[in-house]
Amino acid sequence: MANMIMRFPGGLPKVLTLSYDDGVEQDEKFIEIVEKNGLKGTFNLNSGCFPPEDVKYEPGTIHRRMPLNRAKQVYAKSKWEIAAHAYTHASLVGLPGNIATEEIAKDRKELEEIFGTFVRGFAYPYGAYDDTSVEILKNCGICYARTVEATHDFHLPKDWMRLPATCHHADPELMNLAKRFVETKDWWDPMFFYLWGHTYEFEQFDNWNVIEEFAEYIGGRDDIWYCTNIEAYDYCHAFSQLIFNTDMTMCKNPTSKALWFSYGEKNVYVPAGNTVTFYD
Repeated sequence: MANMIMRFPGGLPKVLTLSYDDGVEQDEKFIEIVEKNGLKGTFNLNSGCFPPEDVKYEPGTIHRRMPLNRAKQVYAKSKWEIAAHAYTHASLVGLPGNIATEEIAKDRKELEEIFGTFVRGFAYPYGAYDDTSVEILKNCGICYARTVEATHDFHLPKDWMRLPATCHHADPELMNLAKRFVETKDWWDPMFFYLWGHTYEFEQFDNWNVIEEFAEYIGGRDDIWYCTNIEAYDYCHAFSQLIFNTDMTMCKNPTSKALWFSYGEKNVYVPAGNTVTFYD
């Protein structure tokens, strides 16, 4: 029997998504840099941490959260996903269950109201999580949650509620990983590159060139799907619902998403809600 490999929209073999935290002023410059190269991803926000509209930071302050009105303007100009990051940026580990639930549910509810969107993603504050916090997140309607762990590989996540990244942007292996990702062809598995960080770090370490070099190198390629975290999750979740007959000659797509895969030498496209025969 031939091998079957999931492909991304348009039949692409690779996906790249980014994840950045805290809703800081530097996000605006970051959006300009990465979107110029076709990249996008997810901003993880704390709806209980927006500063006053007239906030004035002390000279030299690096971590400068945006007031609500500016945040709405900045993110409205982008196609990025808004995800939760706990209402007050509290670590979920060790909190009483009711308090952890409020941190998640209140953040989700307020972000949805502010930005007029669905909030289904999450990034763990401080990267801290345990089995209890995972269960609370699920009960609050969260379908994926990012950790701060690095895999240094391109495999699809095995557990979206304990989602690792390929690496942080400060990882010394960043460009080596990017080159390996770009140069690898005909891999036996779909390739998934997930980058995370905080945009204030580029100002803190005076290294905006890191993300500029990465975005210029990896952007604008015709074999990579550039998407948000939730778009990646939704596509993979939909793909898992494909139905095949026992002969592997027919496939039914019961979802609302068009899906692609390769099977042996064939590239197969299955429109949403359709059944296709891919071997006679």
